[in-house]
This record gives sequence, structure tokens and C-alpha cells, in this order.
Amino acid sequence: MSARAVLPRLLLVLALAAGITWAFLNRGRLDPGSLHIQIQSLGPWAPVAFIALFASATVLFVPGALFGLAGGALFGPLWGSVWNLSGATLGATLAFLAARYVASEWVARRTAGRLKELIEGVAAEGWRFVAFVRLVPLFPFNLLN
Repeated sequence: MSARAVLPRLLLVLALAAGITWAFLNRGRLDPGSLHIQIQSLGPWAPVAFIALFASATVLFVPGALFGLAGGALFGPLWGSVWNLSGATLGATLAFLAARYVASEWVARRTAGRLKELIEGVAAEGWRFVAFVRLVPLFPFNLLN
């Protein structure tokens, strides 16, 4: 693998590790009241900041319930739902891209034939797989993303 292919992956892994470390070290400050004060101080940029924070938190395994509650408290039920959905969707997209382009080869090597069976099963009956993992509460939302 060339340095040109490795460098973006290495930077993404380092960014994820730094974000997870920051979230862990500052977990006491990540509460709805604190987020409310910090985001409201941004004025008209508050929705953009909230969406960016929600998306980052989704990728970094921060519980989404914190942001779901904060979005409703900050922006009301209508706009809170819009911004929550936007942040969660952007976070899921970023998590997918990170998994697809950073970890896919590593996971494929580690799981051998099991991953191939899973991919074939999803290809054959994808809607059932998605319904199962989204509706069964044994699978955490952030981990699924």
C-alpha cells in the first residue's frame, strides 16, 4: 500500500482517537445544560454548531440521547427534530465513510469468511437485516452507525 493511500487513513484514525479521548476526558461537561448555554451563545450559528456536534458525537460513540434531548430543549419540538435528524444523519454518513474507507480492509482480514457471508445475506435480503438490527434493542444505535 502506498503512502498516498495510507496517509489519509492514518490522519482519520488519529482524528478519531483524539476526538474519543477528548470526549472521554470531558464527559463531565457534556450535559444538556452545559450544551444549552454554549450553543445558544453562538446566536444564528447555533443550529450549524449543534448539527456538527451531533454528527461528531455520533462518530465518537457519545450517546445520542444527550443530543436528542438537548436539541428539543434548545430549538423546540419542530426545529429540534429537524436539527436532530440532520445531525444524526450526517453522523451516520461520516461513520459509514470512516468504516468503509479506513477499516474495511482490516475488518475483512480479521473476520475471514464470516464477513463475506454477512455481505451476501444483506445483498439477498437487505431490508430484513436493516429492520432487525434497528428494531432489536440489543444493538446500540451508535455502534450500528
